[in-house]
Amino acid sequence: MAVLDTVGMFDLAATWPEQVAAAAAASTGLEGLPDADAVEQVVVLGMGGSGFTGDVVNAVASPLVPVPVLVVKSYECPAFVGDNTLVFAVSASGNTEETIQAASDAAVAGAHVVVVTGGGELAHLATSWGAPLVTIPANIPQPRAALGSMAIPPLVVLEDIGLFRGASYWISEAVEQLKRRRDELSVAGDASAAAEVARLIGASIPVIHGGGAVGAAAAGRWRTQVNENAKRLAFSSPQPELCHNEVCGWVPPDGAVSAGFTAVELRHDGEHPQVSRRFELVREILLRSGTEVVEIRADGDGDLAQLLDLVMFGDYVSLWLAVDAGVDPGPVPVLADLKQQLTA
Repeated sequence: MAVLDTVGMFDLAATWPEQVAAAAAASTGLEGLPDADAVEQVVVLGMGGSGFTGDVVNAVASPLVPVPVLVVKSYECPAFVGDNTLVFAVSASGNTEETIQAASDAAVAGAHVVVVTGGGELAHLATSWGAPLVTIPANIPQPRAALGSMAIPPLVVLEDIGLFRGASYWISEAVEQLKRRRDELSVAGDASAAAEVARLIGASIPVIHGGGAVGAAAAGRWRTQVNENAKRLAFSSPQPELCHNEVCGWVPPDGAVSAGFTAVELRHDGEHPQVSRRFELVREILLRSGTEVVEIRADGDGDLAQLLDLVMFGDYVSLWLAVDAGVDPGPVPVLADLKQQLTA
């Protein structure tokens, strides 16, 4: 495994609890933040692994923050962004062109911009704007492995300005749950539950279902981790939306059973009761179609702990899928080639 995993993605996954705790400490007490009454909406800018920060903020903070939270994964900054908007610009490299463009437009529009980055052009821009800057560790080789360093600072900032009270408590609960899950998944090695799920998925295409904002965010992260770590296709769908469309595809009119897929259900304590019922009904449909169904249930106290718990489990599953296929989970040459062609 050490030979195959050339940049140490397994080791990085095991540092998650410490990464989250360090990020919370590094982003506390930033200067230059707006007052709560000066913020009428929050926008999180980012792409790829960095962009998942917005999904975390939306899933965890939106139910408690008294202003709208919007996640933008594109070049375009929303037209409503202005001096009453708090914008988080997140890029591990600091050179993500979509985020640089959108963040620059937000700064020109007079928004309160907070930058979370490892350096690059975005760090230079933050300095020129006089924007609060949180620097993520430079020793993390892939953005997707730095999620703890990127997703926690916005939560701390929202607490510091008085929009998300109790964030520190929920972050500490998440750290404790990540430690428990880390010990379970890393100590057991290839006998862990994550390795077993990877073996159940095998060569099939995983379709990950998650309920509500927390489940949907976790399912999206599972999908992208399978894409990048295992270099293979995966799909994700949110409950209850999938009950209005995708479920039809599992029961085709010609009666052919769906083959080559494994359904993965990500469950958590915050599901709406009707969403829980929908999981049960959809599972019956999937099983009748001959589809393998795997359930992963979150643990921990609070939405953040349960979301990151599901994410850590999925990260390990994707890494074991890579190992089982003899694939190096770290490098992503296709993405590197795309970026090179875009800048040529």
